[in-house]
Amino acid sequence: DKTNTHPTASCLCGSAPCLLCGCCPSSRNSTVTRLVFSFFLLLGTLVSVIMILPGMEAQLQKIPGFCQGASTIPGMENQFNCDVIVGYKSVYRMCFAMTCFFFLFSAIMVRVQSSKDPRAAIQNGFWFFKFLILVGITVGAFFIPDGTFHTVWFYFGVVGSFIFIVIQLILLIDFAHSWNKIWVGNAEEGNSKCWFAGLLSFTFLHYALAFTSVVLFYIYYTQPNDCTEHKVFISLNLIFSVIISIVSILPKVQEAQPQSGLLQASLISLYTMYVTWSAMTNNPNRKCNPSLLSLVSNVSSSEPTPTSAPGQVQWWDAQSIVGLVIFLFCTLYASIRSSSNTQVNKLMQTEEGGSYGGEGEVGEDGVRRAVDNEEEGVTYSYSFFHFHLCLASLYIMMTLTNWYKPDTTTQAMQSSMPAVWVKISSSWLGLGLYLWTLLAPLMFPDRDFS
Repeated sequence: DKTNTHPTASCLCGSAPCLLCGCCPSSRNSTVTRLVFSFFLLLGTLVSVIMILPGMEAQLQKIPGFCQGASTIPGMENQFNCDVIVGYKSVYRMCFAMTCFFFLFSAIMVRVQSSKDPRAAIQNGFWFFKFLILVGITVGAFFIPDGTFHTVWFYFGVVGSFIFIVIQLILLIDFAHSWNKIWVGNAEEGNSKCWFAGLLSFTFLHYALAFTSVVLFYIYYTQPNDCTEHKVFISLNLIFSVIISIVSILPKVQEAQPQSGLLQASLISLYTMYVTWSAMTNNPNRKCNPSLLSLVSNVSSSEPTPTSAPGQVQWWDAQSIVGLVIFLFCTLYASIRSSSNTQVNKLMQTEEGGSYGGEGEVGEDGVRRAVDNEEEGVTYSYSFFHFHLCLASLYIMMTLTNWYKPDTTTQAMQSSMPAVWVKISSSWLGLGLYLWTLLAPLMFPDRDFS
């Protein structure tokens, strides 16, 4: 049997996701597919991280026309500071390739209803050819002329990241909902004191971190006679966090949604404070945006900072690292989630599910296979899932370049207020969506929000 003789080839080149081969883990068809596509995204992210590292400059010096002092292209002068320009050029092109790749599949998979659709075979198989397509697009991206590409793609990144931050918050809402539901269920079945103590402890921890963040923000990111925007951002998001916390425990809300509670509100409040911090670190006014290094070493904010000298960019600051960690969590969670939250499922274009994995089917050789659980209907929107990864690619691009705007005139990277407003407005929209999930059952009692 050729399938048993060459299982790897069957997986890489077949039209189904390892249904007939033993090289994939025991799981459901839909989960395996999402994990593999997420692996493509994470692989591209890893490549982007490597390419932006300072040690890569020596290798990129060998590419004609990039760096000062490197080999030239006839008719062109090398005026770029490769400490900055080569790094962000590489990230922009890598993420451009990933965005195009996932957008292509998003367009192809529109309105796929079940695995019986011929396009489902493309979604769930042919992994080797998909990888070649991604590599081909990536290679082509590095031949894009400079021109206005970076400036235009920066704005694409801003818009895409805005939407992705909101999606991250929706995923956190769903995660907190599932977390609360599981622990409350365990408390009702077993040692209730331990489980409820755990819920109370994490809720208190989230609120304590959020409140501590607010205090630190007022101390380090505001000035008595300056930084008005920061004062407004911090105050408003603190007020909004208090509002959603109060609403989540109102008797009528609890009656309509017994699973709502302070655990979800505390996690959303903490995430909101992270987004607020992330926004303030993009303020070009250095009096309102001291570097983390200066805060740790008690250096005066009036002294020179990384952005005070054109072209000097601190790529790996704290908010970027935290952003990458949250991104990794949300990406993996989106790949394995199977939620019972109806409202979140509607927002994320997924069907209700009861578990995160499957037992698989045992073949004649005793090896478990991934099972096709989408013959009657898909468990998630193929098109929306790829669109989500498309936005994730743009978010990674902005995170790795610290949301700096490329200035093609001075060849420097600059902090910009648009990045600040994008992040803050996305936090407000996310808080509004969470408030909507709480109030919708009360506002529309005739609709099913269970």
